[in-house]
Amino acid sequence: MLLLVDLDNTLVDRAGAFNSWASGFVRSLGGSATETSWLIAADRDGYEPRESVARAIEERFESGLGIQTLVRILLFDHVTQMTVDAATTTALQNAREAGWKIGVVTNGTTEQQTRKVREVGLGPFVDSVVISEAVGVKKPDAEIFRIAAGRLGSSTSGGWMIGDHPTADIAGGSAAGLKTGWVSRGRKWPAVLAAPDLAAATAADVINAVVLSAT
Repeated sequence: MLLLVDLDNTLVDRAGAFNSWASGFVRSLGGSATETSWLIAADRDGYEPRESVARAIEERFESGLGIQTLVRILLFDHVTQMTVDAATTTALQNAREAGWKIGVVTNGTTEQQTRKVREVGLGPFVDSVVISEAVGVKKPDAEIFRIAAGRLGSSTSGGWMIGDHPTADIAGGSAAGLKTGWVSRGRKWPAVLAAPDLAAATAADVINAVVLSAT
């Protein structure tokens, strides 16, 4: 049985880590809480290209750090603040004990995403990690899900994709022939998109529901 899972804001709390880091970073540049809110909005939950955010920071704060330095700061400085909930690792462990093969499928740079997995200690709970930069294709392209399935000796047929992003994770996973579980994080599903097969507020809840559905 195949279970593919997104990383940022699904298995790990990327938003919480970035928002906490952004507050301290803006203060270090002499900025206010209003400017912290601006940076969080500019980040777009990590989906705005890092160079674009770096240029916006430089224009707003005139930090003198330079674009490439800012890009690396944006990529790596919040990673040490990332966490994974104990309920999530328990759900992953229970899934593996029930016979599921678990693969992480994530967009991003190889160095950054590898650091995240290592920082929060996810390695023992998953069987593989597929990173978009490393394989040359990114979500929602169906090919990245096929690559992830193949690494686990499976096809996408009958498998699941769990994630928080309606397009990258849910629409992409569905296009690859996977059933889908949406981690809502308290949000409403966009009515313009086909609904996922199941949804819950947290990754642990979705993983547990997927495992239960197979019993």
